[in-house]
Amino acid sequence: MKSADVPAFPDVTLAHIRAAAEVIRGAVERTPTRYSRALSKIAGCDVWLKFENLQRTSSFKERGALNKLTSLPEEQRKRGVVAMSAGNHAQAVAYHASRFGIRAVIVMPEGTPFNKIKHTKDFGAEIVIEGMTLDESYGRARKIADDEGMTLVHPFDDPVIVAGAGTVGLEMLEDAPELDVLVVPVGGGGLISGISIVAKALKPSIEIYGVEAELYPSMYDALKGASLPCGGQTIAEGIAVKRPGAVTRPIVDALVTDVLLVREDEIEAALATLLESEKTVVEGAAAAAFAAVLTNPKLFAGRKVGIVLSGGNIDMRLLSNVILRELSRVGRILSLVVEIEDRPGWLARIATLVGDAGGNILEVSHNRMITDMPAKTADLGLVIEARDAAHAAEVRECLEKNGLKIRSPKIVATRPQARG
Repeated sequence: MKSADVPAFPDVTLAHIRAAAEVIRGAVERTPTRYSRALSKIAGCDVWLKFENLQRTSSFKERGALNKLTSLPEEQRKRGVVAMSAGNHAQAVAYHASRFGIRAVIVMPEGTPFNKIKHTKDFGAEIVIEGMTLDESYGRARKIADDEGMTLVHPFDDPVIVAGAGTVGLEMLEDAPELDVLVVPVGGGGLISGISIVAKALKPSIEIYGVEAELYPSMYDALKGASLPCGGQTIAEGIAVKRPGAVTRPIVDALVTDVLLVREDEIEAALATLLESEKTVVEGAAAAAFAAVLTNPKLFAGRKVGIVLSGGNIDMRLLSNVILRELSRVGRILSLVVEIEDRPGWLARIATLVGDAGGNILEVSHNRMITDMPAKTADLGLVIEARDAAHAAEVRECLEKNGLKIRSPKIVATRPQARG
């Protein structure tokens, strides 16, 4: 917030957001806002979670999509709608368009997770895969809209979409009026814009923090006059936007306290913590908000923090990879390469030593093609499960004390550390 007064944005007001809440009532889930004792203890502040991953299409995007589709006159509905999206907006538009009998064409960038493509198609939309980024997909979507007379439903840069997204903030402050900080993931800025308008109208003292993936700091750059590079492979593809919206940028500039950046490993750690401690599945974009709270403990210490879990559309293979990587980071899975004599009995001997140390062997592999080793030796690759990093060190030490040569580097816990 840049001043003591709350600026007005006539295209999106509290009245528009309240009206949107009436439009979507009964057709979109009124998701819970719940206090989390487990995460509060971990984060060092009072944490409330807004579970938008419980929507029918597993993201908050339904709110804006339904509000927009409902606003279209009959003639525009007959001609159909087109949207560009990396997945969540696509599914929201496809689902609610199918409910209204509206034709929907969705342009999705290359690299969109398979599960999001499949679900969008299952909801009845026509899928076009084009462009490496949302900007490139937008160009194709715009052309389809112009050529076929269809209505373009933008994922964030539309006051009607922003008003729909703002209903998230309305519900949060109804359920937890004591909140004094909101933390919201930022892509193009539609969600945080809507939430900021309603939150500042109802509680001017509240602070709002946006969170972007460090690889896609578009809103951060725009607001701070920075020029950090924008691009790369991120687990938070839902907020991988290279250019913030013309509608959303001034709202964020006026109402949002700051925009924080989080690294990929920090997002992964937050996602795994939400899964293990809260027993909830979220996608990378949603985990980014909690990652910012974990990595900035001094900023949020002792405060009542509301975190928007914006969606839960994560590919199962990617989720399994994140889980295994996090177990490795915290030392619960270690990978070792042991030099052994290539003769019977050695594998059984090592398995016994690992078992006696309390470890559990998950994978074993032999490599006899190491040309700088004697022909009668081999590398034995082991993936071992341990209780924690200290126990993993004990397992390794047990092998070394029994004369085994470990060729791989020592495994240490490398979980992201708090920044302040």
